[in-house]
Amino acid sequence: MNRIHRLHQLGQSLWYDNIQRSLLENGKLAQLIEQGLIRGVTSNPTIFHNAIARSNDYDAALKPMAWSGWNAEQIFYQLAIEDIQAAADLFRPLYEESNASDGYVSLEVNPLLANDTNGTITESQRLWSLVNRPNLMIKIPATAAGIPAIRKTIAAGINVNVTLIFSLVRYAEVIDAYLSGLEDRLAQGLPVDRIASVASFFVSRVDTKVDQRLNEIIQNEESNAGLAQSLLGKAAIANARLAYALYLKKFAEERFVVLREKGARTQRPLWASTSTKNPAYRDVIYVEELIGPDTVNTVPPQTLEAFLDHGEAQVKLGPDVEAEKKVIRQLEELGISMDQVTYELEVEGVKAFADAFTALQQAIEQRRQAAVEELGPLRNSLPESVKRQEQEQVVRRIFDMDPSLWTEDPNGQAEIRQRLGWLHSPQNSRVLHRDYQQLAESCSKDGLTHALLLGMGGSSLAPEVLRLTFGVGRIGDQNALDLAILDSTDPQQVLEAASRAPLEQTLFIVSSKSGTTSEVNAFFDYFWQQAQTTLGGKAAAHFVAITDPGTVLEKLAREKGFRAILAGDPQVGGRYSALTPFGLFPAALLGINLDTLLQRAERMMAQSLPALPAARNPGLVLGTILGEAVLDGRDKLTILAEPPFESFGSWLEQLIAESTGKEGKGIIPVDLEPPVAAEHYGEDRLFVYFRSNGLWDERANALRQAGHPVLVFDLKDAYDLGAEFYRWEMATAVASAILGINGFDQPDVQDNKDRTTRKIEEYRRTAVLDEGQPRWENEQGRVYGIQLEGLTGASTLREVVQLFLREARKEDYVAINAYLPRNSQTLEVLQKLRHVILEKTGCATTLGFGPRFLHSTGQLHKGGPDRALFLQITREVDQDVEIPGRGISFGILERAQALGDLEALLARQRRVIRIHLTKASVEDLI
Repeated sequence: MNRIHRLHQLGQSLWYDNIQRSLLENGKLAQLIEQGLIRGVTSNPTIFHNAIARSNDYDAALKPMAWSGWNAEQIFYQLAIEDIQAAADLFRPLYEESNASDGYVSLEVNPLLANDTNGTITESQRLWSLVNRPNLMIKIPATAAGIPAIRKTIAAGINVNVTLIFSLVRYAEVIDAYLSGLEDRLAQGLPVDRIASVASFFVSRVDTKVDQRLNEIIQNEESNAGLAQSLLGKAAIANARLAYALYLKKFAEERFVVLREKGARTQRPLWASTSTKNPAYRDVIYVEELIGPDTVNTVPPQTLEAFLDHGEAQVKLGPDVEAEKKVIRQLEELGISMDQVTYELEVEGVKAFADAFTALQQAIEQRRQAAVEELGPLRNSLPESVKRQEQEQVVRRIFDMDPSLWTEDPNGQAEIRQRLGWLHSPQNSRVLHRDYQQLAESCSKDGLTHALLLGMGGSSLAPEVLRLTFGVGRIGDQNALDLAILDSTDPQQVLEAASRAPLEQTLFIVSSKSGTTSEVNAFFDYFWQQAQTTLGGKAAAHFVAITDPGTVLEKLAREKGFRAILAGDPQVGGRYSALTPFGLFPAALLGINLDTLLQRAERMMAQSLPALPAARNPGLVLGTILGEAVLDGRDKLTILAEPPFESFGSWLEQLIAESTGKEGKGIIPVDLEPPVAAEHYGEDRLFVYFRSNGLWDERANALRQAGHPVLVFDLKDAYDLGAEFYRWEMATAVASAILGINGFDQPDVQDNKDRTTRKIEEYRRTAVLDEGQPRWENEQGRVYGIQLEGLTGASTLREVVQLFLREARKEDYVAINAYLPRNSQTLEVLQKLRHVILEKTGCATTLGFGPRFLHSTGQLHKGGPDRALFLQITREVDQDVEIPGRGISFGILERAQALGDLEALLARQRRVIRIHLTKASVEDLI
């Protein structure tokens, strides 16, 4: 038994005089409760000022409210109420177990109302209703105006923590107010058995003020110096012990006996301000000297730790207070009036809390203004837009799976109803995530060191982001598997993936929701043959399938005897599947703690529920910004991401482009665009900045000063990806609704697939791919696509590109679709090309590697707004690779996909050219 448990056995409860969001999120508060060290929590304006103004813990929650037009006071109470509710929920089991004796969390009324009785009553009722927890205590100051408010609030059935009590006279008034409130309630025929109250008697501040006067006497009055010296550090404890004696007397009188028979509880004395201010005194003196039955001591963190380390627990309180009365008399003899001291302390205490509250408001206001600045030209219209979302009950309708938010088409509505399972993925995935971890552990123990995920789009992008953000960790006491992604049919990339690690040490993850993804099937055919050749009958143990129930892939995996088959959620579409097995099993292989990842996602989900105000919903507010920005002409969502989050944009790109790019509308995500001076960007930009260490703060500031909106999202560590996955899924759903788009289908993707299939069928018949007639050609290469004016006069591919760029309009973007190996060398050259294009045209640029981008931005390219110039780049393959049993090679498949892509764009009269490189290289285009 530790010292605090012993103290609790003696009848005193320790409450924690501290609350802040980090304690709630990191589990520290829950741990203190579980260990039995604290039995309640108190708060005050100073505590909240320290928590909010001196940390960044609240910034992420503050921003949506600031963006939505809330003022500083509204923001504070929302933040405070959330903390109080979360703490109350943690204490709820103790509250029930103790029969409502302990487990309380206190929230103070606005201290500026300390001298306003009616205002305090109204505020108490408002806060009680908003928090809506039975184990809440409303803190009301024991001022002259506060006394009648206490009575009314108790009579209304609200638990009250009476604060700022310094004098015995005032304490007697507090007890009377409590008893009168109970009597008023009984007179109305209402129960009193579940009403609790504590009287917070302040301690150390008394010694601080009295000792100051005693020290003046010691220095200036030689005749009284000895007595004054003997009284140092005695006044506060004497005053508190006299208060306890008064408590014993008052609650033994007939008045309370009658109330007790009706179930009433005593109003326990609570010792407040019990940290030691004078370093000459023992650091736990105000705990050790005030231990007694039916009391509470509220301690700050340092006092709790000190008592746990060296505190002595024995009863020091009782009815015998002759020694304490003597201390007070001796102080009076020295000219120190306790009435005067306690009056001054009450006035100072009210002022200190009011000042702290004002300072808190000022700190929040500064952050609010900084957040509003991020909106730039969108700041004025957004508050009304968010209110409109609330009036239309958008969040409730999303969680009610109301498809009319997005479309009136019956077929579209039917599909939407089958695509909203992601709303609960953070919770639903907890059921099986330990199975994923156990499977990952078994792979590691069996000597597998590498993993290769065979997937496309939603099946591959989240795992890739997780690998690039987290790196490779540990599974237990062993290294985790080094995961790579294969989502390209380029022969060079297939060969590089095959040579990455020995087959004996490689796990292959065949990942496809539909189980019919052509690229994934080709990858499987190739690597299955390789594995069988090398591993024979052991090959199947090196394969895991992730697919929806009932697919042909599931059937295949069972027939082949795969190591495992993980079932996806058929209610979740591919691009929304990051928090399902498609993202979580690869995460487990990397050694990522799935509990923590899902916990962050659950936190974001909790902030997205219909019960919260719309302005507090991060995804709703962000989605409103995205939608309204498009309506305002800012449809180029430009992603800035600091290390280690640079890859997050590739996942975000698919989510947004494939969801919103249809019906001639859409948000155009611009990822990894090379930086240029702020003046080169047009007024069609909305920037989002994923901030880790402030590396790009100057760039963000320059963009903001140039008049661009720049939304900043601070990410404290890699696990915040869990929250961001959910935030942006919600935001995309909301933005789709604002734009009047079905955000859960991809109607233009199939056309590309069908054209590719026809190309392949034709090749199998004729052994030739029909590429059509080139518009231009020389020894460098050939050009296909739209007719360009002056093209016949071009002598180089660089000139062809320059002619093509003349087609650019102010609101356009230039999409580079490269059917090339995705490696650092190619990426470096293509990024230079983007830089040149951006500076030359002022248009946003995007870069996609084929066929990967077909499962990402492909839908936007065909179904989105006609605001793009498409520059498709293909090449001659140096070394091709046959796909077993398919009658084609990966090189042919890749070329067919490029031709299908080109045809689909031309069929929609998009401005597109295809440059096929023969002797030229990508550098020749710049």
